[in-house]
Amino acid sequence: MYYHRYGCPYQHPYYGHVSMYPYVGNTNQWYPSEPILLNQLGSYQAMNGNNGLEIRDYGGNPFVININEASKQNNTYRTALWTGTHLQTTLMSLNPGEDIGLEMHPEVDQFIRIEQGQGVTQMGKNKDQLDFARNVQDDSAIFIPAGTWHNLTNIGNIPLKLYSIYAPPNHPFGTMHRTKADATHTENSEAHPNGSPVIDGKTPDEWIRHTEFLVNEGLEDVKRGINATHILQEFILMGVLVGKGYPPEKAYESVEEWERTGVSKLLQQSKNM
Repeated sequence: MYYHRYGCPYQHPYYGHVSMYPYVGNTNQWYPSEPILLNQLGSYQAMNGNNGLEIRDYGGNPFVININEASKQNNTYRTALWTGTHLQTTLMSLNPGEDIGLEMHPEVDQFIRIEQGQGVTQMGKNKDQLDFARNVQDDSAIFIPAGTWHNLTNIGNIPLKLYSIYAPPNHPFGTMHRTKADATHTENSEAHPNGSPVIDGKTPDEWIRHTEFLVNEGLEDVKRGINATHILQEFILMGVLVGKGYPPEKAYESVEEWERTGVSKLLQQSKNM
């Protein structure tokens, strides 16, 4: 891989060169080392191998891009580049010392490719025991199975540039987080267009609809005469798992298995009260 700059003894009145200092306007645009064109909308676009494409979500449509250039030009913490029905690609940039944060996707496989910088990735089946650790750098590929706790930390002195593929998608279409703080705020308490709060991507009413399966199962337990203590224990645990990212059906199956196999002695005891 190599890079070059165009020489230009006479500057065209509609062209310029990007400063060595990052442009601090709309960060959802290219930051190229190549000449740029100020378009009619007032946004900057790169005149390079990506034909002046903005960094935004092109999902749902056929699309081709130089992913190496796109990853290196991206200066946002996270921007969705393509969100489809079955997979999603996002671009990320981590500052020196910054990490993505410990997380786990119960039903999402993830692929990460490093395009610039140095980092360390950690993985494990338990959030308190990340027994898989590897140093990563430019051209490293990271494969994260669904249900695996993982983190990625920038241990270098330049931004860590990467792209990530989720199957199925893990973020809403059009996601753009300028910083990690923005991502945390958006994912935990983003305002909904109708004024309702959004917690982890859903409004209160959307959470009610999302957990309707659990409510119906709880009502069936009431009809079967199962005692209230056991029902509350089970469904509070299921709610905790849903909050951790489990689909309601998977949360239900997990808690029922804990009771059935004796993993949870307290659930077995309360059922027999």
